[in-house]
Amino acid sequence: MSGDPSHQKRALRAELRERRRIMTARERELATDQLSLHLQDLATSLHVTSIAAYLSTAEEPNIRPFLNWAEAKGIRILFPVSRDDGLLDWTVGDGETEVTGLFGMLEPIGELLGPIAINDVDLIVVPAASVDRTGMRMGWGRGYFDRTLGSMEKCPPVYAVIFDRELVDSVPSEVHDKRVNGVVTPSAITSF
Repeated sequence: MSGDPSHQKRALRAELRERRRIMTARERELATDQLSLHLQDLATSLHVTSIAAYLSTAEEPNIRPFLNWAEAKGIRILFPVSRDDGLLDWTVGDGETEVTGLFGMLEPIGELLGPIAINDVDLIVVPAASVDRTGMRMGWGRGYFDRTLGSMEKCPPVYAVIFDRELVDSVPSEVHDKRVNGVVTPSAITSF
């Protein structure tokens, strides 16, 4: 494999997408149940009143039951909305009404609050392709979350949600990549 981190990332992302694609429905169901419990524990231990999270797709670890729990507990949830300029807008959304946004990702419909709305949350839950044991996160290649996290003056704890085998010894990284404070997997909450 080439020593170029961008080439290494592309190859690793393809492998991870395939691993996720071949997971059984039962494996996904068990993972969802455990992820929900761990995310609830994390939110409770941090005493969150507001979070920034994302709408998981069919191949991502399913965080939607956790989002339903958070909404039922009165926790304010901001969802990202992709912009053409590479930044993220944020909206509260209703958790039900979704559209396909840029790059085919699901995004909520709601009043756009602007990129700085994320500065008021207590916890940020981000998607990832993989995370290494130092907290280096490898996303899916668009850079939206790296730019967002890099622009925050005071960043709350950031946790990536991944499957167990996606927590690895190392991931290829570049200067713009950002570390996370921890990961939530079906088997554990790991803080770095």
